[in-house]
Amino acid sequence: MPTCPKGHPSTAEDYCDECGTPMTGTPVAPVPPAASAVVAVETSGELCPECSNPRDGRFCEVCGHDFLAEPAPDGPASSGAPAPMDSAAPKAGSSSKAGVALKDGGGASPRWQIVATADRAFHARMQADPAAEPVPFPAYCPERRFVLTGGEMLIGRRSRSRGIEPAIDLTGPPEDAGTSHMHALLVPTPEGTWTIVDLDSANGTYLNDGADPIAANQPVPLADGDRVHVGAFTTLTLRST
Repeated sequence: MPTCPKGHPSTAEDYCDECGTPMTGTPVAPVPPAASAVVAVETSGELCPECSNPRDGRFCEVCGHDFLAEPAPDGPASSGAPAPMDSAAPKAGSSSKAGVALKDGGGASPRWQIVATADRAFHARMQADPAAEPVPFPAYCPERRFVLTGGEMLIGRRSRSRGIEPAIDLTGPPEDAGTSHMHALLVPTPEGTWTIVDLDSANGTYLNDGADPIAANQPVPLADGDRVHVGAFTTLTLRST
């Protein structure tokens, strides 16, 4: 049985029964794109979509393409066109920048610090108590600043023998002996503010102009500008920066 140039057995001797390829001669090579454009201009007949040869019947004389066969339906996968972009989705790189802008523009938490000073008015108030141990007011006490970090911060005096290293160390000089080694604790809140907790100190912790010390082991909210008094003469002022 004769075989066509594409390898199909055929009972016909002129064109292949299966693909329509001519049974004699070598198939003509597909027309290059440049040549196909010329053919398209010079001939009025339909061109083969496979090899650009002019149509002359149902089957292409060069490659055997069936002009009457239904073309495959075009879809997103076959057309090669990219899927439409969802208008609701953020553009590349825009979401992170928008988040930063929102944080910086609206909800960034302030940074806090404690300013420690020798407070003559508080010293006089404490010394007015007949039961108070006499403590002289320091001749010189420079202002000290402590930046508050994200964790709890101990207020007190350092004791190496007991392994106490307060974040807000009032050891001095001058040393406020009325401050306990573990006097009070500054505790951050989820809202970005701070609370003060007295750790059952010997001389108590006072807030602003309160005549009585705050309750031990109970967190007390603080606001910008609040003054926390500890020891015999030390005032700690909360400041936002």
